Amino acid sequence: MPYPHLDPVLLQIGPFSLHWYAIAYIAGLVLGWRYILRMIDTSRLWEGSKAPMTKLHIDDMLLWAALGVILGGRLGYVLIYKPAYYLSNPLEIFAVWHGGMSFHGGAFGVLIALFLFAHRHKLNPLSLLDVTSAAAPIGLFFGRIANYNNGELWGRVTDAPWGLIFPGQSEPRHPSQLYEAALEGLVLFIVLRVIIYRYGALKRPGTVLGGFVMGYGIARSIVECFREPDAQIGYLWGGLTMGMLLSIPMAVAGALIVWKAPQIQTWLKAKFQTAPQKT
Repeated sequence: MPYPHLDPVLLQIGPFSLHWYAIAYIAGLVLGWRYILRMIDTSRLWEGSKAPMTKLHIDDMLLWAALGVILGGRLGYVLIYKPAYYLSNPLEIFAVWHGGMSFHGGAFGVLIALFLFAHRHKLNPLSLLDVTSAAAPIGLFFGRIANYNNGELWGRVTDAPWGLIFPGQSEPRHPSQLYEAALEGLVLFIVLRVIIYRYGALKRPGTVLGGFVMGYGIARSIVECFREPDAQIGYLWGGLTMGMLLSIPMAVAGALIVWKAPQIQTWLKAKFQTAPQKT
């Protein structure tokens, strides 16, 4: 199948250009923000029928999360995937519209940003990370769609009837960006929503966070079996890719977080005290 050759620039007005990447990040942040506000408004989801944070907290948190995603994602890509290139071309570090964001770096950036935010406002960091994790698949979905529109991060060569010939390629390849949008976005969102709304996971802080970390690690490891590894890195030990080496430990860590959530909550309780609720 031929690739539809979508323009990575959605709108061009003089020197101003609106890229699919920008739309993906805006859509993910705004829809995720609205989803978190809805969870906060649903009293049955919370222990004691009241969320441990307010809407004002979430409004303020949005900027912290956005900075964590962008700074962490970009620095993660620079340091993990192309350190030599960016060392030789340092100004390209700031050219985020050219692509090049690492999920693992972005996740670490958000983790640091939200722990700092929780400490500043004396909130429970696990509950804050729970609601953020529940909304994260929304951003992942739009981000992977943007990867597809940009014709980047394509899959391995395939003879499947849905294989696509991407720009600059001569053989059909798996549309691995769409696989990731489905698994990391839609499927993970549904799984987390079920454990939140049906099983009350938000009443046990850390459970949704662990579920997200574990689910992403599993989903990404599966997709890496179809995704072409970065050319400058290639395959590593035993045919593993960099994505697998970063994601498999995530799956294990996520399972441990779910298992040890009460103990983690007890350890953090002395460091983060709940702020008085505002209306």
